[in-house]
Amino acid sequence: MLKRFTEHINSNLPLLRERPLLLACSGGVDSVVLAQLCTSSGLKVTLAHCNFQLRGDESDADETFVQELGEKLGVKVITNQFDTEKYAEVHRGSIQMAAREMRYQWFKELLGTGKFHFVLTAHHADDDLETFLINLSRGTGIEGLTGIPIRNEKVIRPLLNFSRQEILDYAKENTLEWREDSSNAESKYLRNKIRLDIVPQLKTLHPSFLENFKRTQSHLEQTKSLVHNYMEDIRTKLFMRHGDTVKIEVAELARLVPLESYLYGLLHEYGFTEWNDVKDLLNAMSGKEVRSKTHRLVKDRTHLILSPIETTLEQVFWISEEVTETENPISLRFENVKTIENTGRNTIYLDKEKLNFPLLLRNWEKGDYFYPYGMDGKKKLSKFFKDEKVDVISKEKQWLLCSNDTIAWVVGRRADKRFKVEDSTKDILKITLVT
Repeated sequence: MLKRFTEHINSNLPLLRERPLLLACSGGVDSVVLAQLCTSSGLKVTLAHCNFQLRGDESDADETFVQELGEKLGVKVITNQFDTEKYAEVHRGSIQMAAREMRYQWFKELLGTGKFHFVLTAHHADDDLETFLINLSRGTGIEGLTGIPIRNEKVIRPLLNFSRQEILDYAKENTLEWREDSSNAESKYLRNKIRLDIVPQLKTLHPSFLENFKRTQSHLEQTKSLVHNYMEDIRTKLFMRHGDTVKIEVAELARLVPLESYLYGLLHEYGFTEWNDVKDLLNAMSGKEVRSKTHRLVKDRTHLILSPIETTLEQVFWISEEVTETENPISLRFENVKTIENTGRNTIYLDKEKLNFPLLLRNWEKGDYFYPYGMDGKKKLSKFFKDEKVDVISKEKQWLLCSNDTIAWVVGRRADKRFKVEDSTKDILKITLVT
């Protein structure tokens, strides 16, 4: 197995060579074998052990075992103790999910120190099969059926091509010691039930069941790649990107058949799951929206607008007369000039004597109105936005530059004529939106 492992690293994961690596080590047979294989094949690893404090003295003994393992292998060991039950209670999740989240958050923090390039975990082929069956039992798309990836950003799984039996045989042949987690024998957890009751039955159906499964999964992965490439072509045609916002023409989207499958392929990576609600949005009134945990999809007349959910609170910003530049929340440049040159949407000239400092920069609100330069009379901003065909998301992000309670500039769109430069103007203030 050591020879196959070394060849696997050299052929498929050469990026692990000559780089400092974290190895997630629970003390179980899988991670102990991975640690042994990595050190024997010359990889530079540091063992990282999570003590979730769920099994009392048994958890502490696991931690001690990993520290002693590190000494035997001649590698460093980093340990961390977690209050898993409290975390699960605060976040209202399961113990298993709490442990997983804390584990990977800690790995992320360790990677963030710059001392390590990747995290290695001991997931193997049987874990992949169990994940496949879990996803299948819950209902899933092709992503759930392709199982555990060998690499997910900074997390790499070098044992994914090896079976649990191969790992166990290697451990016994090399008289390795490991810790048994007593909770692994409890079938109350779904994964354990699949591991203990279902997988053994499946393996009796055919002596090479696991190999056949891996071959099938390879075919699924190829199909997934074909679908992904096709959906990228569709996304390129339909998605009109403006910064972090995407506009999708409803009429073009509605022509796709079967619509539900296309909606999933185009939008699932943004966290959406309520596909009937997304489909209904195509015929909804402007302003209706559907949200995921990270994104929102808003109907705006003839388009759907996709954008990240922004968590920043509404704020106001004061600008004193001495300020020459601002960077937050937008970049503005203020200059005292003698003449007017190069006017446009991003540059305005105001009569400085008509302004009351400090100026106020704020978001627009319902009921706001101004006297647009080049138009007669006043106009509500809501009507101005409608006439200018400003979409819902852009309206929410619109900033107003105000003098007291009076709008001087709908930034980047139109100035208010009450502050215009006239023949009698002595001091001209040039304001530029820096994009």
